[in-house]
Amino acid sequence: MKRDLLTLQDLSNEELMHILTLAKEVKASWDPARYGSTLSGRTIALLFQKPSTRTRVSFEVAIRKLGGDSIFLSWHELQLSRGETVADTAKVLERYVDGIVARVGDHQILIDMAENARIPVINALSNRFHPCQIIADLLTIWERFGALKGIKLAYVGDGTNVCNSLLVGCTKVGMDISVACPVGYEPDPEAVQWAFENASRTGSTIIITDEPLEAVKDAHVIYTDTFMSMHIPESEREKRFEVFVPRYQVRPELFEHARPDAVFMHCLPAHRGEEVVSEVIDGPRSIVFDQAENRLHAQVALLIFLYGSSVPS
Repeated sequence: MKRDLLTLQDLSNEELMHILTLAKEVKASWDPARYGSTLSGRTIALLFQKPSTRTRVSFEVAIRKLGGDSIFLSWHELQLSRGETVADTAKVLERYVDGIVARVGDHQILIDMAENARIPVINALSNRFHPCQIIADLLTIWERFGALKGIKLAYVGDGTNVCNSLLVGCTKVGMDISVACPVGYEPDPEAVQWAFENASRTGSTIIITDEPLEAVKDAHVIYTDTFMSMHIPESEREKRFEVFVPRYQVRPELFEHARPDAVFMHCLPAHRGEEVVSEVIDGPRSIVFDQAENRLHAQVALLIFLYGSSVPS
């Protein structure tokens, strides 16, 4: 039976930990004899409506490491740009390729694609969720602190797709998470609901507030994302900056309320002087490039999970 990854809620807690363990393993010691033919004879379509650096490159390299081929499909070069339905496109692509990695604006596109394709569909970013990013983030935190359960992540800023997926992912692995967003810019209600459902099983603590200092208290990780996501019209920039800056900007003073060993994380691309100041993202607490590197290892592990035989019982 085919598996899709549209959100981290599509995975059980055990499956997510399995993928993270596998990512840690393949990063520490790549074994081409064991995994190098996982995608042999298979082609994965990378269907991108939105720009990408880390997601596109990490998926292309991961597919190649696993012995497969990829084909990059720009949305604007396909008949989708001329009105062909997502359903029709999915039904055609399933006859040519073995999987679809899609980076889109509207999350509903992914749902329609998964419902109409008999091949795996992977969310490489939508306006609501970014699950592949968070797999890499959890791997990075595990490497840094030697554990996930009991670690506290504080997210400060806009309730973006990354924030939504962090809520789901952290609570699946037993991490505590606090989110500080301005009123009117809170995370997706469904993501919050899933997080509380997960927390009831894992024991995670969840705080949703509009107060950054409350959120970062005793945090191991301070995380932020852009205030101007790709789906936000440029006309909103001035209004958003009046709301977010400087109160929700990650500055050195925030770390005075976190743990002494707290680190800074950002999914990138970052906008220095907007959601974070240069002193933080370019300073010794920043582990943003460890995150970026781990996108590759997370993608490799995810593809092995979906296409290989290494699936937990």
